[in-house]
Amino acid sequence: MHVVCLDLEGVLIPEIWINFAEKTGIGELRLTTREIPDYDQLMQGRLNILQQKGLTLADIQQVIGTLSPLEGADEFLEELRSKTQVIILSDTFTEFANPLMEKLGRPTIFCNDLTVNNEGIITGYKLRQYDGKRKAVTALKSIGFTVFAAGDSYNDLTMIKEADQGALFRAPERIKREEPELSQAETYAEFMTIIDDFLKS
Repeated sequence: MHVVCLDLEGVLIPEIWINFAEKTGIGELRLTTREIPDYDQLMQGRLNILQQKGLTLADIQQVIGTLSPLEGADEFLEELRSKTQVIILSDTFTEFANPLMEKLGRPTIFCNDLTVNNEGIITGYKLRQYDGKRKAVTALKSIGFTVFAAGDSYNDLTMIKEADQGALFRAPERIKREEPELSQAETYAEFMTIIDDFLKS
């Protein structure tokens, strides 16, 4: 039995932090796991900036409310879900993902949670588990699934390499150069062709 595991941001929806950075004019918030592989380092930097600027969860959610799935993503996901089971494995947070999951037809998502104080300031975050994407793939394989995994960032590489088959989707040139053995796609049509080949295996 097959299952496809996909990253969320950069694959199906825009990068939330980049859009928030553009809205606020805070350039440092544009950094993602495409540039900083250490997720805790990245998040601590983000939280420090938010606290220094007095920005709240509601400020971020307001920007998220203006976002839509990437062009063609909803059609791609609908077609993919008609062929096989799909799980979104993301390092984003429930508080960020919920509005966008509605726009994608409520696929199954495994992600993390934020801790927020009474003033709405984000004070920290709770990982579902460390290296959760890879561990989810390992667990799915352990119960008999043949797993395909795909993403676009450094924090997707462990799940892609753990999967029976995987691919990079619209990854930055640096990652593509560093991981030449991985299949790569730039369009949803190319992506679907790679996945279709997997589903036939």
